[in-house]
Amino acid sequence: MSDTVLVERANRVATVTLNRPEALNALDFAMMDALVGSMASLAADESLRVIVLCGAGAHFMAGGDVRAFAQHVDDAPSVRQSYFQQLIRRLHAAIELLHRMPHPVIARVQGAVAGFGFSLMCACDLVVAAEDAYFTSAYRQLALTPDGGLTFALPRIVGLRRAMEILLLSERFGAAEALRLGLVNKVVPLGELDATVAAWAQAVASGPVQALRNAKRLARQSLDRTLSEQLQAEATSFAQCAATPQFVEGVRAFIAKRKPRFGD
Repeated sequence: MSDTVLVERANRVATVTLNRPEALNALDFAMMDALVGSMASLAADESLRVIVLCGAGAHFMAGGDVRAFAQHVDDAPSVRQSYFQQLIRRLHAAIELLHRMPHPVIARVQGAVAGFGFSLMCACDLVVAAEDAYFTSAYRQLALTPDGGLTFALPRIVGLRRAMEILLLSERFGAAEALRLGLVNKVVPLGELDATVAAWAQAVASGPVQALRNAKRLARQSLDRTLSEQLQAEATSFAQCAATPQFVEGVRAFIAKRKPRFGD
């Protein structure tokens, strides 16, 4: 697999690093294929409890690699259209895997979070940002519309009106505004970023695995269901979780006034 995406596993946590720091981790064709392959492998790995997604160097991801796009500007319009449609469809497998994989995914962001990097962050379940992080949709500058599920995720996170502003004006904004909009969960000084992300990852990894996986799935599916359908799904999940050893441990720990030890 390409070294443009690095994967490390430790203590039931997989850390996925976008690894083109000299290009602000901009997405080129090799990274795209590596990202899809990595997400497919991680989604199927039952030994994992949480994924951390980050960028090497000082930035998360500055979007697509425009130099790679430039290789095709002299193609006929119909050829360009066909090529990029197939390309983006292949890339979108990574986004579907992020949404649907059982493991919660934490984005660790700093520096540039733009274009597909912005889409990728919005596809994650939790986001911790450094104070130096800055955000922009960026597609307007290339006369493109968003990819990576941004038009799906963004209105659900910030509401339709603010999503329109972010997409149509493509203005840059900082970490404090991203926190206010609900795009990130927490903003910390850069020097505290790694420790905060590690603490969150271990908090998830040490939790009751089926309950946390089911909570992610229920929340992800809720916007496509009626209230009655969601209530039924909650009842089914609650009962499934009540049948696990972790439920027994949680109840016993509560009665004994101690911290639960969920284990595996």
